[in-house]
Amino acid sequence: MEPNSLNEALRKIPSVEHLLQSPAISGMADLTSRGFVVSIIQKFLGELRDSIRSGSEGVEMASDHNLLLSKLVAAIQERLRPSLRSVVNATGVIIHTNLGRAPLSSRAQKSLSALGACYTNLEYDLRAGERSHRDKILESILVELLGCEAATVVNNNAAALLLALNSLASGREVVVSRGELVEIGGSFRIPEIMARSGAILREIGTTNKTRIQDYAAAIGPQTALLLRVHQSNFRIRGFTHRPPLEEIVGVARAGGVPLLDDIGSGCLVDLRAYGISDEPVAQKSLAAGADLVCFSGDKLLGGPQAGILAGAERYIRMVRENPLMRTYRVGKLIAGALEATLAGYRNGRALEEIPVLGMISIPFDELQSRSSQFMDKLGLKLPEGATAQPARGESVVGGGSCPDFGLASPLIALRSDRVTAAQIESRLRSQEPPVIIRIEEDTVLIDLRTVFSPQEDALLQGLVDALRSG
Repeated sequence: MEPNSLNEALRKIPSVEHLLQSPAISGMADLTSRGFVVSIIQKFLGELRDSIRSGSEGVEMASDHNLLLSKLVAAIQERLRPSLRSVVNATGVIIHTNLGRAPLSSRAQKSLSALGACYTNLEYDLRAGERSHRDKILESILVELLGCEAATVVNNNAAALLLALNSLASGREVVVSRGELVEIGGSFRIPEIMARSGAILREIGTTNKTRIQDYAAAIGPQTALLLRVHQSNFRIRGFTHRPPLEEIVGVARAGGVPLLDDIGSGCLVDLRAYGISDEPVAQKSLAAGADLVCFSGDKLLGGPQAGILAGAERYIRMVRENPLMRTYRVGKLIAGALEATLAGYRNGRALEEIPVLGMISIPFDELQSRSSQFMDKLGLKLPEGATAQPARGESVVGGGSCPDFGLASPLIALRSDRVTAAQIESRLRSQEPPVIIRIEEDTVLIDLRTVFSPQEDALLQGLVDALRSG
């Protein structure tokens, strides 16, 4: 750009004070603070000047004050919008790690609302009128549900495993099958967490076959613990062998060492009626003789992010007395939401109350009827060039659970001869609320299994807007 043209474009940029006098901008300053809005305007105008100097589209914006004002308003609105937001999950992935895993039950949501704004008795014994321990808030209901002696709660299952290893086996050997040295999301690897805990890894067996004799032969004077890890996000097929838990319990008893069973997803109900047969149930693991079990609170259990460690009182006490325990403990909101979630199990209403279980157990015919009704409404509003057709596919449990299992689901397949699937996906993500979908073979697929009924109107309008050309 010529120097005269450059200077002319730069002179057209309005001042900060001029922009602050705009009703739209001044209204935002009244809602927040003048200083906050001024900082955004200054940054915006600085970037606009840089854009003009580099010869890009900034020249047009400097000449069109309406365009500039609309872009600035959008920039302020973006800064005001919370980073953590509710989204519509139309992917069919029930426990979606990137989308916050398990949505909470209405009972848990009410607990968050009631406890968040008030003081609570988190560490106060109301009967005795003295200081208490926050573990007592959740221990009684966990002991009742799981049939164990004691239980404690930390912020996730990785923390539960690390604390157990550090408390029971620091400086000593932990025996684990090579086929269970898993890596889960976020590059969490069993050998690495064991090293951080101070325990010494003693591998036995091979990747595909570990026999009960391998466990027995590995126990020696330095053995502190036998560890069994659920292969939650993969399966090995073919020439394989893995001893049943009851046999490993027998070896642990004979060797005089405790057994920790990391069951992963936190399943508390039998899901075989819905085709899920290989997810370990916490109560059954404890009943089979495991000294400790650990599992997640925000996966199949359907609660907030938490790690639950349950079993023999003497081992739980060792964990509680570990100085590291304080670094992983949960606060009042997690404790309240988890207790409310567990109450659904205690009352025999888990399938009705826990959203994750409700999504897994919803009958196909019911989901198909809902999908057909939604498609009928969508068909009345589809822009020119767009089509919506019924399709068959699968939902998945997700969250590292049930890797071999899919839930047959009716899907809605969307295509447009004017907008690409990638453009539709991008537009949906940019809306309010954002809509997350999946694409297969250049086709947008909508799975209502993971969409809450009150979200359907927003999803419908979002799809119509995203399918429009231009």
